[in-house]
Amino acid sequence: MELFGHRCDGIRPQRIRQYRRFTANPAPMSKARDHRKSRLERLLALVSQRGLGSRIEGGKTTFRLFAPRASRVTVVFFKHLDAPERQLLTLSRFEDGVWEANHPADLHGWFYFYRIEGRRHGSTAHFNKEFPVLDPYALSAVGPAGPGIIWDVGRIGSPTDPFDPPSWHDLVILEIHVRDLISRAPIELNDEGRIGFTDLRKWLDSRGCYLKSLGINAVELQPVQEFGDFYDKRHYHWGYMPTNFFAPESSYAEVPECGSQIEELQELVAAFHRQRIAVILDVVYNHVGEPNHLLHIDKEYYFRLDDEGNLTNWSGCGNDLRCDTPMGRRLIIDSLTHLVKTYDVDGFRFDLAELIGTDVLREIEIALKQVKPSIVLIAEPWSFRGHIGFELKSTGFASWNDGYRDFVRDYVLGRGNQDGLRYFIHGSLTHLAAWPAQTLNYVESHDDLCWIDKITENSDHQGEFPTSNDRRRTHLMVAILMSSLGIPMLAAGQDFLRTKYGNHNSYRSGDINAIDYHRLLQFSGTHEYFRRWIRFRLSDAGRLFRLESDPGEGFLRFFGAEHGSALAVLYNANRSHGSHRLLFAVNPHHTSMHIGLGDLKLSDWRQLADHDRFDPSGLECALLPCPHSRLELPPLTCGLWEEK
Repeated sequence: MELFGHRCDGIRPQRIRQYRRFTANPAPMSKARDHRKSRLERLLALVSQRGLGSRIEGGKTTFRLFAPRASRVTVVFFKHLDAPERQLLTLSRFEDGVWEANHPADLHGWFYFYRIEGRRHGSTAHFNKEFPVLDPYALSAVGPAGPGIIWDVGRIGSPTDPFDPPSWHDLVILEIHVRDLISRAPIELNDEGRIGFTDLRKWLDSRGCYLKSLGINAVELQPVQEFGDFYDKRHYHWGYMPTNFFAPESSYAEVPECGSQIEELQELVAAFHRQRIAVILDVVYNHVGEPNHLLHIDKEYYFRLDDEGNLTNWSGCGNDLRCDTPMGRRLIIDSLTHLVKTYDVDGFRFDLAELIGTDVLREIEIALKQVKPSIVLIAEPWSFRGHIGFELKSTGFASWNDGYRDFVRDYVLGRGNQDGLRYFIHGSLTHLAAWPAQTLNYVESHDDLCWIDKITENSDHQGEFPTSNDRRRTHLMVAILMSSLGIPMLAAGQDFLRTKYGNHNSYRSGDINAIDYHRLLQFSGTHEYFRRWIRFRLSDAGRLFRLESDPGEGFLRFFGAEHGSALAVLYNANRSHGSHRLLFAVNPHHTSMHIGLGDLKLSDWRQLADHDRFDPSGLECALLPCPHSRLELPPLTCGLWEEK
């Protein structure tokens, strides 16, 4: 969820308040503030290692909830949703802030929620004994408001043969959304379907599925943890307003009241793995949606507050989680570990990770690599508060490269420069990244306008009918993206010029976000051009684009036009990576450009691609001329060569 210039997931960001007041001579802290600080330090120091949630062991059911300032906690549980005969248990409190109650029966499949009472403590608490609180450790839920479903972890089948994802430097990622992909997919489905896990799995298993034909080897799946803000499963949402971190999204399930979402998500991930496609989940741990259950458990422990006890809003979505408290960190790490162990997911992309903080991210990295050493970790490094891109350089996280996104867009429009292209093709290694795959390179994500709407020559960002120049610039873009060091990411439909018809903020517009596969037929040439670049990048011949470590000086050699931003790049110039070498050149201008190649003679090279064609065995006609080692590039064109 990008935050710059548009609203963030359905809640229009209010003007950010500056909660810290800096003065040359700050006034002494009042006794009241002193007392509050001391009390807060004691509260935030509480930690427990007890197993939380509803747990079935030895034929009995145990309920545990961390609610450090509550005065009374009651669990309400019942067997039937339509005619609930509610039973109640009062929990007992331990000194570490955990409440516990035991029931002598196995309640697997029953429903439950908590009622929590406590003192208000001014504006720092939000207790309401009438509010049904969804257990933050519930493994499944009927909906965003609950109730939770008591689930025996022993009855959840674990993956018997965990998937081994590609190495980070070998990834080509496609960002996808469950309902966007399936809503208009060319496959027969029940009219009541086309919205969930099982529908996507059926399409993935079918012949001719777009995801398989494109050739990517990883998907970044937009949020599938239980999310809120609506109560009808037919309503559309991107999913960036989570209400539970363990439970799969109930509106994506066929029978959510029976907990089918657990098995359905497992089957979907397994279907991706059968196609040798890794699954990276987009997860949101910086804020929560409505209903806000954590707010009713302990406002001050789980949320950042200003001096008046109000929720801060650096997320732009109404609240900011305290991710650095002991039990806040544990909630995050426990849920991530559960997702890996239960669903065999291969990685995570952390939304607005600046609000999580690098210290917590490092703890997450350590914990998850103990569970799955190959885990892929990606951070969106900003929030309204700041940017941690440079801090991430010392971690094991890759970072969404917003600088790459903005530069490449401007470059193909003729507004870039040679130095910028050198930097980004080199994997941002001189500044942002410590190793090539630490930069995730992209030009489009779910937020804001589609790529074609951003760069179109048409007015009002109307990319429905792209011009020939729009298509040429799109081809230049994917050529640059696939030949840059780092991890490339595309957005679903980008390869056939997906458009949102100029809509800047389509977070609840399912009709606009749904992938229109008719455009795949309409712009099949562009789709094929993307496919061939992806295939080449992932081939042995394309290994020079997929480096595991910094190649050092001399690996890349650049040749620039005398004027403008046209550039040629020689890969493995010093032959440090064997004898194979590649040359890529691009001209984003409306006029022809000439690039001197020094002692390089293209008579010894085979041209594989230009702005419109790609043949790994070599193009046979209309080759780009290079008389006397002086490459001639027509307007809006590019080329790829390999040494014979």
